[in-house]
Amino acid sequence: MRTTAVAAACGALLMSLAACGGSDGGSGGNSDAQSGDRPPQKQARTVDLKRIPDVGDRLQKQIPANSRQVVAVYGEGKDAADSTIVLYTKSGSTWDKTRSWEGHNGKKGWTTNHREGDKRSPVGVFTLSDAGGVLADPGAQLPYTRSASFQAPRYWAKSHWHDFDYVIAIDYNRVKGTSPNDPTRPQGQSKGGSIWLHMDHGSGTSACVSLPKSGMEYLLRTLDPDQHPVVVMGDKADLKA
Repeated sequence: MRTTAVAAACGALLMSLAACGGSDGGSGGNSDAQSGDRPPQKQARTVDLKRIPDVGDRLQKQIPANSRQVVAVYGEGKDAADSTIVLYTKSGSTWDKTRSWEGHNGKKGWTTNHREGDKRSPVGVFTLSDAGGVLADPGAQLPYTRSASFQAPRYWAKSHWHDFDYVIAIDYNRVKGTSPNDPTRPQGQSKGGSIWLHMDHGSGTSACVSLPKSGMEYLLRTLDPDQHPVVVMGDKADLKA
C-alpha cells in the first residue's frame, strides 16, 4: 500500500472533496450511496469494433495507441447530470464492450474549459493511474491508497457519506503517481482538480463521474497499468465532434 501524503493532502481535503462531491452535500438522491448500486449488464461482445463507438476523430486520435482499456463516459446532454459508463477492452485490433453501468457526472453537465467550482465535468481523454479510498484495497491493479482522509464530511447529506469509499483518479490537472487526494494542481487552482471516478449517490456530482459500487469494484480489479487505461468522457455531442 502506498503511503498517503496526509500532511499535504489533509490540509486541502475539503477543497479536494468539494471539487469532487460538492461541499454542500449535493441535491440529495438515495438515502444510502450503495442503494443506487445496480447490477452491471451482462458482458456484451461486439464483433469487429475498430473504434470506440460514438467517439469522433478529435477524441479518438487522443486515445494512446498502446491503450487496451478505455472507460467511455457518455453524458446524456451538455447540461445533464446522467451518464452511461462503458468499459471497452481491446483484443487484437478490435474493441469489446466488456461492461456498462448507469451513473452521473457534474450537476450542471459538461465543459471543454473546466474551472474550479463550475459543477461541470471536463470533456476529454485522460489517463487513469492511481486509486484509493476509505475502504480496504479490493484487489486493485492500479496503485491504491487507503486512508481515512478520503472520508466525506459528516455535515454532507447522508446519501454522500460513502462517495469516496472507492475512487480512481482521472488524470486531469494532477500529478500521476500520487494519491488521488494529493492537492497539487500543475495547471493552477483555477482549473480545478480532484476529478475522480467514485461511488454513486443517485444524483449529479461537482465534477466527477460516479457509478455503482459494483462498477467501482470491477474497474479497480480490472484496470491494469500495463494496459494503459484511459477514460474518454463528455456529453454525446462533444464526444462525436
